[in-house]
Amino acid sequence: MSVITTPTVEQLRDQVRAAVITPADPGYDEARAVHNGMFDRYPAVVLRAEQVADVIAGVNFARDSGLELAVRGAGHSAPGFGTCDAGLVIDLSLMRSVYVDPVTATARVGGGATWGDVNYAAHAFGLATTGGIVSTTGVGGLTLGGGIGYLARPYGLSIDNLRSAQVVTADGRVLTASPAENADLFWALRGGGGNFGVVTSFEFQLHPVGDVYAGMFLYELASARDLLRFFADFIPTAPEPYGAFPAFQIAPPLPFIPADRVGDTLCAAIVHWAGPVPEGERAMSPFREIGPVVAEMAGPMPYPALNTAFDALFPQGIRSYWKGSFVTELTDAAIEQHVIHGARVPEVSATMHLYPINGACHRVAPDETAFAYRDATFAQIVVAAWQDPAVDGDRIRWVREYDRATAPYAEPGGYVNFMADDDAGRVRDNYRGHYRRLAEVKARYDPANLFHLNQNIVPAA
Repeated sequence: MSVITTPTVEQLRDQVRAAVITPADPGYDEARAVHNGMFDRYPAVVLRAEQVADVIAGVNFARDSGLELAVRGAGHSAPGFGTCDAGLVIDLSLMRSVYVDPVTATARVGGGATWGDVNYAAHAFGLATTGGIVSTTGVGGLTLGGGIGYLARPYGLSIDNLRSAQVVTADGRVLTASPAENADLFWALRGGGGNFGVVTSFEFQLHPVGDVYAGMFLYELASARDLLRFFADFIPTAPEPYGAFPAFQIAPPLPFIPADRVGDTLCAAIVHWAGPVPEGERAMSPFREIGPVVAEMAGPMPYPALNTAFDALFPQGIRSYWKGSFVTELTDAAIEQHVIHGARVPEVSATMHLYPINGACHRVAPDETAFAYRDATFAQIVVAAWQDPAVDGDRIRWVREYDRATAPYAEPGGYVNFMADDDAGRVRDNYRGHYRRLAEVKARYDPANLFHLNQNIVPAA
């Protein structure tokens, strides 16, 4: 009669080449850190995977040990899902390779890469694909949730550009997910989050994007209604190379902002034109007519530079809290609530953005991917980020009050990547009628719900 024994950390060390870090090891505090300083967790083990073999061993170890399993790419998860207490963290951040094939205009990207890694590699060939708004964001987390970014209107979401993925499933198998192989898993990965396994590499379609024409326009708060009404009318029919979104912003100390306006609360338009660069200056013109411009910066720049524009506002370790929702129509009633609550933005690194997700995003059928809101026009995010723990309550309160005030004018669900750790009750709404199908795929590939530190989809019975 055989005896089943629980594997030990020492046995895990013997199985992998990767670093296995416990609380007794040097570098533990660095290894356990995630981007959001709100989450100070103490895992029992951090496995710094370098190869797929390490990931297989980590998944098997967590499953057989009965440990909580957290999977971390770049560590940007707003709810801190990339870490846990007393469990195993599989850290993919060393798996950052990016191979670009300029002939097929594709890229094979490691599961721990950031969008900055992808932009750097692809830009050398005059190529890019839809990534996030901040370049330090992980490719894995952003893509699995859908992938909203600057290039969404001309080229679709990140998942619309995903050709295949390599996945380590809960039973330790390595599968290829694509339209031709494990198509049900491929469908679920495109928007279903980290519920179905550890994605160790992604294959993306790239597009001809070298330099773009970008602008940031700051206006007085008195222009906020006109700014938002402009976007409500403009975005539904705007040429697809536009990637503009409105914001509320405390003016940071940047060279193009008059010194006497630094620290003032303003509204803003962040604009980029991904069409022919010579047309870019003309593309900026409508934004100079919205209202008196307090400050502007506009001109051609490499796409990777645009993707780093907000990086400095969200450094490693900053505390943050988010709320998100989808908006189909930006109504006058909603605009009034934005004007009230946007004017109360409490930090230079706090804001509201309305990202447009029409254009190419709308040309994907509603049931083609797990992303359920193909009819939405905007993805709204209200985020506060700050350094001082003493103001946690105040910053969280501002986000919640803003979100509650605009919720009656938004859809029931939101973008899973904008959900906070207290949003588990919205998971079904986030996936609408796709939830049942996702639960069935979950039951097929992860019946015991090993991958549950996420916006969790419970396996179907």
